[in-house]
Amino acid sequence: MRYLEAYYQGAEILTAKKGAIGLIALNRPRVLNSLSHDMILDFGKALDAFEADPQVAAVLVTGEGERGLCAGGDIRMFYESGKAGDGKASHFLKAEYRLNARIARFKKPYVVVMDGITMGGGVGVSSHGSHRIVTETTKLAMPETGIGFFPDIGATWLLSRASGELGTWMGLSGEAVNGADAITAGFADWYVPQDRVAELLERIAALPAPALGQSIASTIRDYTVDGPKGIFSEGRDMIDRCFAFDTVEEIIAALDKEQSDLAAKTLIAMRAKSPTSLKVTLRMLREARHSRDLETCLEREFAGTLQVVKVPDFYEGIRAAIIDKDRNPKWSPATLEDVAPDSVEAFFVARDERLFD
Repeated sequence: MRYLEAYYQGAEILTAKKGAIGLIALNRPRVLNSLSHDMILDFGKALDAFEADPQVAAVLVTGEGERGLCAGGDIRMFYESGKAGDGKASHFLKAEYRLNARIARFKKPYVVVMDGITMGGGVGVSSHGSHRIVTETTKLAMPETGIGFFPDIGATWLLSRASGELGTWMGLSGEAVNGADAITAGFADWYVPQDRVAELLERIAALPAPALGQSIASTIRDYTVDGPKGIFSEGRDMIDRCFAFDTVEEIIAALDKEQSDLAAKTLIAMRAKSPTSLKVTLRMLREARHSRDLETCLEREFAGTLQVVKVPDFYEGIRAAIIDKDRNPKWSPATLEDVAPDSVEAFFVARDERLFD
């Protein structure tokens, strides 16, 4: 959503300066600002330019259109690249994950408005930032287990550091949470009513450059309210209890014993996901808990993606979601019991191709 009137240049990534703020807007609203390879490269170039510009004291990231910040990566391209074996998917992911790490270590305040749908790659360009704003329209999720994938873009780092087992629930169920829940899980910082965001951003843009870095947080706080309760306000005890196990089978057995509506909905959600993806995701999250930094998790995720394109569930998940759109994937194997340990282990094999030297 266009909050600040400024002159933008570019196509899929729009950039400008207003006051001491460098503006970056994702500009593919017809596809919910899904990230293309060129967008990711241009985003990184914009960050480089703004970080080097002494007149820019902070960066503001938004998404064009009315529906959301970003729905994720271009999964149709993944599908086609995997089928063709042309390596484009690998190149895309390598650039995206490096951008995620770049955002996390960006030296200036990184303000992002996580309006509307913020999923997958949209989480990657937002939740690794320093000043993360949600609104009443925010719908945040890592839904990858529903397409035969696993949470990536450094999400295993974020999910594994969420309070209790909230991140485990998010990663396995793939369910969306609201702005308040995003804050509770550590994916965002402040809840601002959507009708006050434009005024807030104008105030930030008007801050004097020398004090802007120190003043952004207090300025945002002036506009912050308590958001409406979400799933975690009443369900976190059940989530912490049921998702503390280290196997998917134990988690499902625990959910089966619960009587709450959330437990029942969670079971339905998980049973619709790829059994292989569920097992890979849980192991990714448990290993991330013992990782020293984001880059370690991104490296592990990247190695896993090189295996994803070799298994049928990835293609079946995308077929059912965006090719045929029948929403009825036929997973192989179809049950948790039939997922061989070796097939999970294959996602964690060290690869020669790496993200970081």
